[in-house]
Amino acid sequence: MAEEAKPKDDAAPASEAPDGSEAESFAWKGHKLDEMGGAQVGRVEGSAKGTMEWLVARMGRFGHYCLVPGRDAVSANGRVWVPYTRDQIRRAPRVEPNAPLESESEQAVLTHYGLS
Repeated sequence: MAEEAKPKDDAAPASEAPDGSEAESFAWKGHKLDEMGGAQVGRVEGSAKGTMEWLVARMGRFGHYCLVPGRDAVSANGRVWVPYTRDQIRRAPRVEPNAPLESESEQAVLTHYGLS
């Protein structure tokens, strides 16, 4: 007699699975960051979660790190485009790439991009 195949329950609970924006921004790590006009700004180094999803971007090869709102970002062919100018992104408050996102720092970045 053939045994009935039992379905495997290897899937993680929904509360542990990343939502779409977290999965996208993590997949964008290493992509070039461009403004919508096409000018290259930097490189996506990861993401941060606060009141919204942020892209952590490195400005130049040895440059500083800053946050860029990820909610309106689009990606294709190893590039991520955001609706902010190169100057606006490069003037954003600096952050440490692996440090936790403090609420004061996030508020400063929200203000910088006109989102608060």
